Amino acid sequence: MRRPVARKLSVLAVSAAVVSVGAAAPPAAEKTAVEKVPVAVGYGGAVASVDADASAAGIEVLRKGGNAVDAAVATAAALGVTEPYSAGVGGGGYFVYYDAKSRTVRTIDGRETAPLSADSGLFVENGTAIPFAEAVSSGLSVGTPGTPATWQQALDKWGSRRLGTVLKPAERLARDGFTVDGTFREQTAANETRFRYFPDTAKLFLPGGRLPVVGSTFKNPDLARTYAELARKGVGALYRGDLADDIVDTVNHPPVDPGSGWKARPGDLTAKDLATYRTKSQAPTRTSYHGLGVYSMAPSSSGGTTVGEALNILENTDLSKASEVQYLHRYIEASRIAFADRGRWVGDPAFEDVPTKELLSQRYADSRECLIKDDAVLTSPVAPGDPRNPAACDARGTAAPTTYEGDSTTHLTVADKWGNVVSYTLTIEQTGGSGITVPGRGFILNNELTDFSFTPASPDVHDPNLPGPGKRPRSSMSPTIVLDRHDKPVVALGSPGGATIITTVLQSLTGFLDRGLPLVDAIAAPRASQRNQTTTELEPGLYNSPLRAKLEAIGHGFRLNPEIGAATGVQRLPNGKWLAAAEKVRRGGGSAMVVWSAS
Repeated sequence: MRRPVARKLSVLAVSAAVVSVGAAAPPAAEKTAVEKVPVAVGYGGAVASVDADASAAGIEVLRKGGNAVDAAVATAAALGVTEPYSAGVGGGGYFVYYDAKSRTVRTIDGRETAPLSADSGLFVENGTAIPFAEAVSSGLSVGTPGTPATWQQALDKWGSRRLGTVLKPAERLARDGFTVDGTFREQTAANETRFRYFPDTAKLFLPGGRLPVVGSTFKNPDLARTYAELARKGVGALYRGDLADDIVDTVNHPPVDPGSGWKARPGDLTAKDLATYRTKSQAPTRTSYHGLGVYSMAPSSSGGTTVGEALNILENTDLSKASEVQYLHRYIEASRIAFADRGRWVGDPAFEDVPTKELLSQRYADSRECLIKDDAVLTSPVAPGDPRNPAACDARGTAAPTTYEGDSTTHLTVADKWGNVVSYTLTIEQTGGSGITVPGRGFILNNELTDFSFTPASPDVHDPNLPGPGKRPRSSMSPTIVLDRHDKPVVALGSPGGATIITTVLQSLTGFLDRGLPLVDAIAAPRASQRNQTTTELEPGLYNSPLRAKLEAIGHGFRLNPEIGAATGVQRLPNGKWLAAAEKVRRGGGSAMVVWSAS
């Protein structure tokens, strides 16, 4: 049943403005600690990220007249300082931009690429896939970084400031330091063993041979110098020249402590791999959901197609009137089906014939939606359908299991006073990436190539996500912007979390658009994540609630996941106001800021 949502969205905007407490960033000159606030309302633009120093860097750029793109790059660079285990110039990501003047959405695919020498057996030795843990902390897992090229491309196309200008807050932060919090220490502790394999990593992140102390100041002068070099020479310095040579040498000859006993397999990254790396400017995915336009990343990310297909499956259900059990049941089943199709059909379109248009067609979604029953649960793994030849309720065929994806990623969302919006997800793959720091450069290299299938996910089904020369591994990153019928922003959001990114974005969108939750509460709501697996992951808020038993009575099975994702978002309010929202608790809470507070 279709229904108009315009009046409901206006109510959401008003209610959000009423319940939210505004928070503006302190002026850049102040050195006092910046408080983390999960929601802020005000004027002049907004930034939401996981970190207060990073959000403040974006606000500083907005306050000095920069636009949303300038601020997004500044925020991302600062996250490379304060969230070095999640993002940085050694990684990649996806940049989604709304241009207020043309009322259009555009994207940049800055995903890492495999070396040109890679083939489908990249992670196979003696006919067997190498152990995942051994692949992670190795040069073999490192893809050509795409983040610096993404920053330059975004600034060149849509920015108003030079790279050197927007890198200044992050350079200052790396040089002067930031205050260590519990999350940074915990993430360091979780990686302590493998960080000690690599002397340069241990020297930087285990100062004095010990874990960083909460409340202490952490400085990264090597990264400050790297940012200064990029500011002077441009990002080409990372793809050609001394810095590029350092990256190649580090990947191909991982600097391991001989006494650690760790076998860090070398990679085969070349100067040519770096010099020939290019971002891809491409059209976003678009899904119509109850009259709204939902825009996200097209392949090589599976985020846009999978979130979009699930929304299309839910299109004919009035989730606003469903009970909590009915809502969660339909959401879980739509996720299950969409992941079944993701596993079979989505890979790097430069190598694979990806039916993006067909996956996002309402006709195909309707043929899959009829698999969902109100009183029963589909058995995973569900077989994929054929989007080019939809057959109603077709559950035949062989399923492609969901492959592992690291969850150490970060997301930022930015809006400016002109109405431009950026939704940007960036990563170095799992927490701590490859664990390998480029000597003297202050950043960790990604382990993004482990997002490939090591061997075919199913011997009976073509796997679109096997490695290949220059190929981009499939991602789940889902930076999303929603527009109204007049092509003006309603909300933008995204999340880290590996494959759970897709379910986090889908649940947050339906919580906000359908269930009437203020954005900060839609982000904070306890999460469920079903990825075509035998059981659905639940956060404690759902796992320990009566809803779990009611869903189990239908046939659902569950397992506990302590924390899923760490989303941020912005919402356009009336009269030029913006609402920024971030996590209340996850990852220690996020940081929402506006240029000028409405309170």
